[in-house]
Amino acid sequence: MPAPLLDVDHIDTFYGPSQALSGMSFSVMPGQFVTLLGRNGMGKTTSVKSVMGLMSPARGTIRFDGKNIAGLPAYQVARAGIGLVPEGRQVFPNLTVHENLVATAHNRQGQASPWTQEKIYALFPRLDERSGNLGANLSGGEQQMLAIGRALMTNPRLLILDEATEGLAPLIRNDIWHCLTELKASGLAIICIDKNLNSLLPLADHHYIVEKGRVVWSGSSTELRNQREQLQGYMGV
Repeated sequence: MPAPLLDVDHIDTFYGPSQALSGMSFSVMPGQFVTLLGRNGMGKTTSVKSVMGLMSPARGTIRFDGKNIAGLPAYQVARAGIGLVPEGRQVFPNLTVHENLVATAHNRQGQASPWTQEKIYALFPRLDERSGNLGANLSGGEQQMLAIGRALMTNPRLLILDEATEGLAPLIRNDIWHCLTELKASGLAIICIDKNLNSLLPLADHHYIVEKGRVVWSGSSTELRNQREQLQGYMGV
């Protein structure tokens, strides 16, 4: 068995005196599509923040490509090869689509066929049409496409999406799922947080259900389908 690309091992993370994660553990293999599922406020976003260096775990380890990155500043985590599409998109509102993309462009991992603006525009033709528009003037769906494109321009080995399709129109959601299907086929490892289980099941290799800051169930899409009724209370659907 190959070693995990990302291995989160029993991390505890706090907001002041309040413990948000308690022994949180999950892993992502190279090229694997993994989900973090669960109700709001159960620790999924805190897990992402802990991986990305936006919060520092009090205990436990987070290994990426065999190196412990727990507690590193966010810019070092990003340089190590992890790209984030944050909840709420957070594109640069006063930069154009073109400027948002070139602002993060880098091939630190030395990929033979790195992401370029042209590749992003081929993935999301809407962004090509709006390349001169400010981020603030895009629709929510277009901002999400831009947030994904911006993360891909860092040429990550692992892409994390926090609420991939939240608040988006059905047609835009379909565009995002089509994009993620292509990215998975390319061999990119992905962690996805989303509530649209019907779209996640055909895509994901492994699922983790999070409850009160820890994983309470994990398994394949087939196992999740078979146990969906029993697990419904954890997912709030």
